[in-house]
Amino acid sequence: MKPSNGSKLLSHWALLVPLLSCASLVGFLSLSLVSYWSILAFVIMMMAVIASVHHAELIAHRLGEPYGTLVLALAVTVIETALILSIMFMQGGKNPSLPRDTVYAAVMIICNGVVGLSLLIGGVHHKEQLFRIEGTGSGFAALATLSVLVLVMPLVTTSSPEGTYTNAQLLFVAISSLSLWLVFVFIQTVRHRDYFLPTDNMDDKSAHAAPPTALQAWSSLFLMALSLVCVVGFAKILSPAIQSLVALYQAPEATVGIVIALIVLLPETYAALRAAKANRLQTSMNLAIGSALASIGLTIPLVVLASVVFKFDLMLGVDAKDEVLLALTFLVGTITLGSGRTNVMQGAIHLVLFAAFLFLTLVP
Repeated sequence: MKPSNGSKLLSHWALLVPLLSCASLVGFLSLSLVSYWSILAFVIMMMAVIASVHHAELIAHRLGEPYGTLVLALAVTVIETALILSIMFMQGGKNPSLPRDTVYAAVMIICNGVVGLSLLIGGVHHKEQLFRIEGTGSGFAALATLSVLVLVMPLVTTSSPEGTYTNAQLLFVAISSLSLWLVFVFIQTVRHRDYFLPTDNMDDKSAHAAPPTALQAWSSLFLMALSLVCVVGFAKILSPAIQSLVALYQAPEATVGIVIALIVLLPETYAALRAAKANRLQTSMNLAIGSALASIGLTIPLVVLASVVFKFDLMLGVDAKDEVLLALTFLVGTITLGSGRTNVMQGAIHLVLFAAFLFLTLVP
């Protein structure tokens, strides 16, 4: 009897890579990374990224959209938040701008880098692509609102020094962030799930394969989580090498946070680009907007809770340069998402904004 298509989805490499990545991570923890070890660690990390996306797609095939993209976005965000909190505790709260830099970098990477590449790749392969503005537009509006509340409003409030919030203001922002994220998830998965469903694509062969069994889906959930833990673990291991390069080339300290954010977001980026190439732009938009919203909606409440309980200082307000780039990102994003139809030009615009974000970080 031939194995089903669902059985083929859980291939041997997808089982071995997360296990080998985990074993390698344990081994690397006891090593002092020199250049060639750093290269090997990066290669293993990339393999873990590919494995995590494979398992996320299998789970999505079992659950259907938009649950599959939500699982990947939620898993990456939870681990990213845990990484931020662990660094804050290790440094004793002496890096008050770390959450701000991470959240800002995530928003810019996703809204310009991931979205731009997805639109460019989709436009090159399919000329024009469609998505539903009812779901994507509401998610983008929530993202703009939370970004302003978290990153911009601390610059203009008067109850505390510029760029900071009082404890009462922090709690208000935390509750607002979590509430909006929960409402978005409710809309996405229950009330208006059809707003986030991709259009049928007869060219996508994986969409017509038999779904995996429940056992395979649970196995993939475990292996995906294991792969994502390995990705974050290797990002943390590689951070000293990144810091050495930053110091060598005398780049701003914010560069370290951007590089780590890029690594942590690799699984979602890879999944979004695969979906865009397969003419499933709605899936790419679900991943991008959902990930950015979760990055604020989950990270900020947990960071605020830690700062209030352990009396850590938080510097949330961005500088004037980043404020302008953030505003331009949401202005262009509104135009991009306004019609539900995309092409190569829109992707190029977002990528120029992403390049400006990276360049102006290095040359402020």
